[in-house]
Amino acid sequence: MKVDVILGLQWGDEGKGKIVDALTPHYDIIARFQGGPNAGHTIEFNDNKIVLHTIPSGILRDNTVNIIGNGVVIDPVILMDELKKVTSYNPSASKNLKISRRAHFILPIHRALDACYEQAKGNAKIGSTLKGIAPAYADKYNRRGLRAGEIFQPDFKKKYLDLTEEHMKIINLYGFNTESFQIDGLPFKEYETLWFQSIEKMKVIDFIDAEIYINQALEAGKSILAEGAQGTLLDIDFGSYPFVTSSNTICAGVCSGLGLAPSKIGKVYGIFKAYCTRVGSGPFPTELFDETGKKMQTIGNEVGSTTGRARRCGWLDLPALRYATMINGVTDLIMTKADVLNTFETINVAESYNNNTLNYFPFDINTESVTPDYKELPGWNTPVDNIESISELPEKLTDYIKFIENNVNVPVTFLSLGPDRKQTYQLKN
Repeated sequence: MKVDVILGLQWGDEGKGKIVDALTPHYDIIARFQGGPNAGHTIEFNDNKIVLHTIPSGILRDNTVNIIGNGVVIDPVILMDELKKVTSYNPSASKNLKISRRAHFILPIHRALDACYEQAKGNAKIGSTLKGIAPAYADKYNRRGLRAGEIFQPDFKKKYLDLTEEHMKIINLYGFNTESFQIDGLPFKEYETLWFQSIEKMKVIDFIDAEIYINQALEAGKSILAEGAQGTLLDIDFGSYPFVTSSNTICAGVCSGLGLAPSKIGKVYGIFKAYCTRVGSGPFPTELFDETGKKMQTIGNEVGSTTGRARRCGWLDLPALRYATMINGVTDLIMTKADVLNTFETINVAESYNNNTLNYFPFDINTESVTPDYKELPGWNTPVDNIESISELPEKLTDYIKFIENNVNVPVTFLSLGPDRKQTYQLKN
């Protein structure tokens, strides 16, 4: 057996949560391999809607084990609040959730540091979600982070206080006022108290050596799906640096984020929208600043599920998609939100940049002059969100899919035509 992977091919928000939820019945285990509560994976089912930030998106299905891997950073307050909401839909959620002992914690001081650094950047700010992700990963790589398995050790609180004190010195140098700083509406000290209360609540969850558990599950013939957060173009190494996240969002991150050998990777499902979106700052070659972009934003309800910020919208970018597909070794494409383009008479797609002189995502897209070369395609101009089977797909939508497949050389295996799990269609075996 091998571990299948599902990840985003754009700047995040591709619809990973919905697709993982739809695919979960085919898997015994869903394992999240990187990121933290900066993720927002939305699942809609039976007129219900829930947004997951840390817990894997298979948690709403019975009898599926969900693992938070060592590559994830965890805010205990957010995790336990999320678990409480999930349990109202699936009472089995707590017993189906496991946490790697090697996963690192986001401390309240990390949240303060995040806000402090972002404020200091002024107009050059990255557009952080302010969830403490970067400072938590920085402590991990500085070899002084706090890991999940340490909550059972007697000196855990001392380690916490020592690390907080060290960071408070930095914050004071910046002149950042933690007395007035609030985390999710709570004063810093109150959030700190809630943080420790959440740590105690976490102790009922099963903490495991996830790398051992997952490899033994593979040997036992269990099927596993690794779930990524954010998107390839936000990868710390291969994304639009420095406007990226702080982890490896690509397929290689599965190996380090779960403790798997590269030879254990099976299918790689790459998710992309039928158009492009981005939240926060950073380059976006196909971004639309006109009424067309506003129309995409309105119809697609393009608002960040974690930040609440409006998403920037633009046409599909094939050079970026080819690049992401190459980096990840994608075997199967999954296209989402094609239904958002239902009323567009024509659709543009960027085939290359700069008069066909550049057909890949460049090293420094922030400074290099990049102008998309568009190909205009006819839209299907008909609703597709309530079809009964793929035989009802309009010809122009099928042509659009074939056009993408021919340009990327990877088949589109699944198609999502709405937010509900039942609006997911398998196009190929």
